[in-house]
Amino acid sequence: MSDLSRLNSIIEELQSSAALIDRTRGEHHRPLFDDTLFHCHGKLLTPCVTEAQGTLNAIVREQKAGKLTQPRAEYLTERLLSQIRAIQREMSTQAIRKNEPKHFNETRKPISDLYQDLAQHQDWERRLMILVQDKQATVESSFGANKTAAQQALLTAEQRLKRCQEAKTKIEKQITFREKNQ
Repeated sequence: MSDLSRLNSIIEELQSSAALIDRTRGEHHRPLFDDTLFHCHGKLLTPCVTEAQGTLNAIVREQKAGKLTQPRAEYLTERLLSQIRAIQREMSTQAIRKNEPKHFNETRKPISDLYQDLAQHQDWERRLMILVQDKQATVESSFGANKTAAQQALLTAEQRLKRCQEAKTKIEKQITFREKNQ
């Protein structure tokens, strides 16, 4: 029983580490493990640790009930150890995970589509620059309450332009990354 209590303390340590990693890293864009090892299809570590705890609980429960056969014990123990090793391996690769692209689908988009997205954003940027200039002229020629409304419209247009430029820069970085790594 000492081995089972040792496994239980390992799982408890994994649970607290997993919770910390999940809070800082957030959900991964696809399941972290193969579905033959974890049925939960976890994109976070915590559900996987919980499933490993469930495997340990099944061993204890079946052992107490006297229903744990030798083949079943071997199967569950091997599964539990594989789950623990997989979680520990995933936790040890946090530095590598930080460098992965955040959205798997974005990196799989054909490069020609990225160029089309870039052209679309360049067109939007050009239009928004004209809109900002128009709103600036409106502010300069307005007075009183109209000036306040014009300033708010200018601010909104400037924010839209900024978001457009940030999205355009992101697309440019994706294109550069894809061209370097083809």
